[in-house]
Amino acid sequence: MAEPTADDSVPRRLTGWGRTAATASRVLPAPPDLEALSHLVTGAAGRGALARGLGRSYGDAAQNAGGLVLDMTGLSQVHRVDADTALVDTDAGVSLDTLLRLLLPLGLTVPVLPGTRQVTVGGAIACDVHGKNHHVHGSFGQHVTSLDLLTADGRVRTLTPRGPDTELFWATVGGMGLTGLVVRATVALRRVETSYVVQHTERAADLETVMTRLTEEDGDAPYSVAWFDSVARGRAMGRGIVMHGCDAVTEDLDAKQAARPFRLPSERTVTTPPLLPSGLVNRVSGRAFNELYFRHAPASRTRSVVPAFGFFHPLDAVAEWNRVYGPRGLAQYQLVVPFGAEDVVVRVVERISATGHVSCLNVLKRFGPGDPGMLSFPTSGWTLAVDLAVRPGLDVLLRDLDEEVVAAGGRLYLAKDSRLPAATAAAMYPRLGEFRAVRDRVDPGRVFVSDLARRLAL
Repeated sequence: MAEPTADDSVPRRLTGWGRTAATASRVLPAPPDLEALSHLVTGAAGRGALARGLGRSYGDAAQNAGGLVLDMTGLSQVHRVDADTALVDTDAGVSLDTLLRLLLPLGLTVPVLPGTRQVTVGGAIACDVHGKNHHVHGSFGQHVTSLDLLTADGRVRTLTPRGPDTELFWATVGGMGLTGLVVRATVALRRVETSYVVQHTERAADLETVMTRLTEEDGDAPYSVAWFDSVARGRAMGRGIVMHGCDAVTEDLDAKQAARPFRLPSERTVTTPPLLPSGLVNRVSGRAFNELYFRHAPASRTRSVVPAFGFFHPLDAVAEWNRVYGPRGLAQYQLVVPFGAEDVVVRVVERISATGHVSCLNVLKRFGPGDPGMLSFPTSGWTLAVDLAVRPGLDVLLRDLDEEVVAAGGRLYLAKDSRLPAATAAAMYPRLGEFRAVRDRVDPGRVFVSDLARRLAL
């Protein structure tokens, strides 16, 4: 069989999960044969090449206007699970969902889980994803013991965190796919006794109380997160629901749960209709949702044992939920500011509440120390994320918020970004010069490129 070439690619309109800033790329399934894949990379001309996984970056990180986009999901083999050492050797195109369904019955789990399990291993490395346990277990890249990277010269290099190519390893972790194609990785796992989580839930009357409860409980709970109301004003501004959790052990389960301690949910989902009108997410609907969601939580602290899939990934039960925001899409704005800059978090919530830009999916948590990734997002401090429907005036609001974040020494998450100016990104990421130096060395011709990279001059 003839090797695939760029001529076999299919023109396709691509967006991120936010469904904004669409561009046309030439999409081709990445061949599992590494020699064939190498030929595609070294033969990429003009607008270069880029890896794409399951398309869950919100902005333009997995788009390459006019260039080649390699769909990595065909690299889907899990090569080995070593239960004794708790390591998995897997292709980069394997999803976290697939890994969890394989690993949990073996008493193992993925060490860091982002808000969706519909993410590939390669994407998790490129974005250095984080989860509810960052303050304890860090981000995904800290658990990668080795990775195979196909670079612009057609070579496959095996990189480790402390090996001879340590700089390239940490430029790749969080490097948004711009150092090469991650084709395979070995990831250190965590051991669990069940597929359940012990969850503690409580309401908090305002933003100050939300932040206080997160601070008080984080030292004792490996999982920590809060939802807050972005619409309420006055004394109720930022009221929320604070959730802490830990992996359930066998003794935590009731009789029904104990009969199937590693029960996995169905792979079936409810799918959002493809054609929804603009304006469904507005001040009225947002206020109603925020009120109902706040009231559904118990007024006093409660303890429950819940399935891990629901605890970590509640939105995965609804396929294509991003369609609810209508044809103009949404922008997720996720920031981190250092501890001591709590006033910035308060002002951001105040500004969103006052402007009428509505968000229903609002998350606040605390990060632990970051890893050595040059463009990795997490760093010690407060992280806040809001999903905002695209509507007139949003760009002005977000530019104002950018100034607050930069002044506090914070940054935005590149995997969520769709509109940040290059100068602002440079101010937020002080190690950008180091990243560029590594990239200049490993890919001087800029074979690997994306719309994000062009926009931010990465």
